[in-house]
Amino acid sequence: MFSALWISKTGLDAQQTNISVTSNNLANASTVGYKKSRAIFEDLLYQNVNQPGGRSSADTTLPSGLMLGTGAKVVATQKQFSQGDVNTTGNSLDLMISGRGFFEIQMPDGSTAYTRNGQFTLNEEGTIVTTGSGYALLPEIQVPQNARSITVSSDGQVSIATADDAAAQVVGQLTVTTFINEAGLEPVGENLFRETQASGAPNQGVAGTDGVGKITQGSLEVSNVNVTEELVNLITAQRVYEMNSKVLSTVDEMMGALTQRL
Repeated sequence: MFSALWISKTGLDAQQTNISVTSNNLANASTVGYKKSRAIFEDLLYQNVNQPGGRSSADTTLPSGLMLGTGAKVVATQKQFSQGDVNTTGNSLDLMISGRGFFEIQMPDGSTAYTRNGQFTLNEEGTIVTTGSGYALLPEIQVPQNARSITVSSDGQVSIATADDAAAQVVGQLTVTTFINEAGLEPVGENLFRETQASGAPNQGVAGTDGVGKITQGSLEVSNVNVTEELVNLITAQRVYEMNSKVLSTVDEMMGALTQRL
């Protein structure tokens, strides 16, 4: 009877984590480039009372055993990198990767991070940086002050047109970075990911070649969160939480009735 209390407690803890993951997805339903997460569950150790195949007599064996589970837990949260919908903005420095890959970002401490958020702008030096934090896009590209327009091709070539020169001038080449295991990247906030041992080493490539996604100018990739799906997940988690709570109250009533009889 007491074991049922602890088993239900693990179920409550697991569903609390599940609800936290779902609520974070819903909170980021409008975040550009956000990738939804899901909780991965696993059952806990089993109390092996009778081993399957064990001897029940001199000539017979047990066809099945008696093993009592001890509950459940959340062992991981996994990012899902499915493509988000397209939001056409018309801004020349709004870029979207259609397919696999990330933009490479230079962090203030000199390290490198990666993002699917293609909202960029120019700083006071004409360098292309992230709109939210001002981190430089890599490879670093500087746009001259006399640039009249900026064009980014689908393969990442950045060119400008000036008022005094009719011919386009190439000022840089963007690369798109891929990982063998995108789910192994570490999310660190600000729409950024960091490389880990699980993700594998970064591979810089030309957009639109060798399975790398192509770049679309004037568009942004919105969050891949499906609000309806998340609400269904939230309702399911709530009902499972309620059922585990019901087990707790039922065991409590049974223990109360037993105590009254003693």
